[in-house]
Amino acid sequence: MTLLIIIIVLALIFDYINGFHDAANAIATVVATKVLTPFQAVLWAAFFNFLAYWVFGFGVADTVAKTAHTMEINLVVILAGVIAAICWNLLTWWLGIPSSSSHTLIGGFAGAAVAHAIAVHGFSGYVDADGTTHYWYQIVSWYKVGKDGGMPSGVLIIIAFIVLAPLLGALASYLISIWLLNASRKSIGPKIFTVALMIVTVWVVSSLMVPYSEIEKPRFDSHFWSVAFDPHNIKWFLVAFIILTVSAFCLIFSSLNLHQADAALKKMQLLSSAAFSLGHGGNDSQKVMGIIAAAVAVYINTNPGVHMDAWLDVVLPNDDLGVKGVMPGWIPLACYSAIAAGTLSGGWKIVKTMGSKITKVTSFEGVAAETAGALTLYFTEHLKIPVSTTHTITGSIIGVGLTKRVSAVRWGVTVSLIWAWILTIPISALLAGLVYYILSVFIS
Repeated sequence: MTLLIIIIVLALIFDYINGFHDAANAIATVVATKVLTPFQAVLWAAFFNFLAYWVFGFGVADTVAKTAHTMEINLVVILAGVIAAICWNLLTWWLGIPSSSSHTLIGGFAGAAVAHAIAVHGFSGYVDADGTTHYWYQIVSWYKVGKDGGMPSGVLIIIAFIVLAPLLGALASYLISIWLLNASRKSIGPKIFTVALMIVTVWVVSSLMVPYSEIEKPRFDSHFWSVAFDPHNIKWFLVAFIILTVSAFCLIFSSLNLHQADAALKKMQLLSSAAFSLGHGGNDSQKVMGIIAAAVAVYINTNPGVHMDAWLDVVLPNDDLGVKGVMPGWIPLACYSAIAAGTLSGGWKIVKTMGSKITKVTSFEGVAAETAGALTLYFTEHLKIPVSTTHTITGSIIGVGLTKRVSAVRWGVTVSLIWAWILTIPISALLAGLVYYILSVFIS
């Protein structure tokens, strides 16, 4: 039990570090454009990081918890993974490199699991109780087909989104920038497009709403408030609100003078940065929830017959067996609180990299980048894919830079960031493997 408590404490420390490491993701553009002071910006971001507690479910947490097969690992594996993730995060924060906290955690967890499998079984195959032959690399859930044709999961999907998340962010921000640029012109075409987009948005979002009869655990006695505040529905309400707000601005953009347009864009940056902070809190806090859930599951597996107190009554969901997940309320509350506290601590070296070194950012670019980043995070969270908020917002900033000209993006800085992204998972995995072997000497 002592080791389990240590892992939970270290996981929350990682969550705190994640907060100040990734604070730049949400506040870099709003600070660079002087819409908010650095102190105001971190307060703003931290508030919405914590507010995500009431918005998002636990889909990403479930994906992270199943990075490795919990029946085949021990607590030392998870401890090694968390320690390695903390070390890499602190190093990249110190160097001012906006690497991915998410991929650090995934890489650490997977690397320690592989090291454990090799230590226990070697490189040759071994036969389990069912007579099936397994190999050391199969301890990690690399790829799992989605249920009923849904989105597949596994570490390979997470690795794929190292590329896909920034590309989605870049594409979305590029398209939003083009939309805003055309809306600034006094012609009827962009207005017709905007009205059509508003109609399509309302229709799509309303069709995706979960009715009261399908809500498993209504939060309120009132049908209306239960539907409105269901985690699935809130995300789509937010998507609709963001798109409709930008659409409303586009309809009046051409009638504003330069000063009025800049003032309106700065106010919209408050909305876009809040939306991105919500996505950041919801995406990244769930990863730590997943690690804690996995730790509890491993503790139960390695201590059969143990009685767990109610505060640690965690059950991982299993779609194949029809098992619903159980997560005590203190775990998400603690995770969201830790990441919000970390965000309050800032991360100014990375703010400088994100806010000025990639491309020059104005309020116009800030709105486009943060809006695109937020929509990308909501989309991937809906698919239960743990993506990097760092990669997403970096891609979004590159996307708005491309609308000016290709040379507006400082590609030397961007290439350095991409190398950091590529190296994060393998370095974290190797570091976690080394930490695992060291810990195994002292912890049986």
